[in-house]
Amino acid sequence: MTLATALYEPRDADAPVQLVQLSDCHLLADAEGTKRDVNVRRNLYDVVAQIRADGMHPDALLATGDIAHDGSSQAYAHFQAAVQDLAPTARVTPGNRDNREVLRAALRQWADPVLDLGTHWRVIMLDTTVPGARHGHLAGTQFALLDDAVAQAGDRHILVAMHHNPVIDMGEAIDTAMLDNARIMLTHLTAWHQARVLLWGHVHRAYDCRVDSMRLLACPATSFQYTVRANQYVVDPIAPGYRWLKLYNDGSIATGVKRVAQRKNGAL
Repeated sequence: MTLATALYEPRDADAPVQLVQLSDCHLLADAEGTKRDVNVRRNLYDVVAQIRADGMHPDALLATGDIAHDGSSQAYAHFQAAVQDLAPTARVTPGNRDNREVLRAALRQWADPVLDLGTHWRVIMLDTTVPGARHGHLAGTQFALLDDAVAQAGDRHILVAMHHNPVIDMGEAIDTAMLDNARIMLTHLTAWHQARVLLWGHVHRAYDCRVDSMRLLACPATSFQYTVRANQYVVDPIAPGYRWLKLYNDGSIATGVKRVAQRKNGAL
């Protein structure tokens, strides 16, 4: 199968491609709506303002799911209004709280799963959602998309982004909300020597590890945060944030997490 791909040419072909990852906005139709006592839309605007204050000029924005909490078209409109001037191009993939059909209709200009960033990198957005379920699953159609996109990438390095976490980061507990065929997915992905980065959201917290030559990364939510205590996810009062990445022509990367700065009174 020949895939339809979009090409974005970075402003400087010799410089690293700069990306920003946002995740788990949990926006609502009500612009002043809250989740976990957090005004989620206001938090998103605070994160976007922080990206600008940090001097970031990303070539692309990647949003890794749970953009909306209620799956409403109004929530996706709030997201578009907040981020539309942040980067020249963007890509989105759904999370378990999203309505994938409404998301793709509302953000259709960002919904194509494959994006080439110049001649050195290809981004592949995978859909791990299972309708009506919290856990994730990578279906056969998504494995086929991955295989075709990598096979047709030429010499480009590969970054894959999705919503559900493929690894457990909560001690010895069983994570029933993660990707249920994660072992198969990771074995499959690492067989491709071009695979360099795997991004996800869902866990509302930062994560960073390596599998073979591939970097595995999660980012904070723009809404409310989690931490792990006694093998359970609990709400963390730490500030919302984002992940930044620099993708170099040789396949190496630099990355980090930035959070909204505290105001003088200590409140966000």
